[in-house]
Amino acid sequence: MVDMQLFPAEYDKILAKVDLIQPIKYASTRNYKNGYVTKLSPYISRGVISTRFIYEKLVERGINLKKCEKFIQELAWRDFWQQIWVSKGSLINKDLKRPQEDVNDFKISKSLVEAQTGINSVDEEISNLYEKGYMHNHMRMYVASIATNIAKSHWKIPARWMYYHLLDGDWASNALSWQWVAGSNSNKKYYANQDNINKYFNSNQKNTFLDNSYEFISSMNIPNEVEEKYDLELNSNLQNNKEIRIDNSLPTLIYNYYNIDPNWRKDEKVNRVLIFEPRVFAEYPVSQKCVDFSLNLSKNIKDVQIFYGNFEEFSSNYNVPNMIFKEHPLNKHYSGLEDQRDWLFKIEGEYLSFFKYWNKIRKKLI
Repeated sequence: MVDMQLFPAEYDKILAKVDLIQPIKYASTRNYKNGYVTKLSPYISRGVISTRFIYEKLVERGINLKKCEKFIQELAWRDFWQQIWVSKGSLINKDLKRPQEDVNDFKISKSLVEAQTGINSVDEEISNLYEKGYMHNHMRMYVASIATNIAKSHWKIPARWMYYHLLDGDWASNALSWQWVAGSNSNKKYYANQDNINKYFNSNQKNTFLDNSYEFISSMNIPNEVEEKYDLELNSNLQNNKEIRIDNSLPTLIYNYYNIDPNWRKDEKVNRVLIFEPRVFAEYPVSQKCVDFSLNLSKNIKDVQIFYGNFEEFSSNYNVPNMIFKEHPLNKHYSGLEDQRDWLFKIEGEYLSFFKYWNKIRKKLI
């Protein structure tokens, strides 16, 4: 079950969370376990709200945007990863800039999956991921580093495991961040040691396999604690269809896992259908908790109907003549009218460097 206190699905409660953003405190505390993070990422990832929506709310509040630049920069990171997915498509499923070095296998450490690495903060947060569908961004980097640079597994299988459980699962952000940690989408690998984990996660643990210098950690053999690996099979459990009704005299709006926006063409007289495509969830599987969360979010859309099946099946079964959908890399096979989504700022051109991308945005801040 989703923790509805932590991640409510009702739209008014989501807006209340937006109003609670403290962007200046976020900048100074975001790396700490109990820092002022917003926990809005599940709603951005599911397309309920956008980075632009959040930015405009800050403007409405009269907040000095120069003082909360770090917060806006984090919104830009999310758009940046999505822009790369738009540009590169399925190429983000492979090493993007360079081959990951020092790869022993294409599996995942058993101790990570079972939350038994022996590093208390890491194990607690993995257990929390299973229970609540969330993990602090700093801890995601620690876990990715252990899986790829310490256990020496290729990034993709562990990245799929984490995406599977995250309510805010965004394959672009997830895959490309894992590649950044593993060095296939960056200039070097990212490492953390026990002192760093202790500092940010309120612990004082010693004598773990990460309780050493960065120089030692970056060249050590695979520790016994993460050496045992196994293949991971992940599947999404999609329900069987109930009959839905389509009025073919009206346009049909197509929602999906990445677009559950209750304000999209809100006042138009249309059919509204949320599609869960088996082909998409076979390639990018998510847990039942994630499916249930998205279904709860869809209740904010008046008269929405649910269809479990591929787009072509829906189109042919219901002979739908006029379909409208929002742009997304997973929608390339859709047909009909494509609406553009809301970006923080629409930046033209291709940017594989975040800071070149950010500098374009920075100039536009009010």
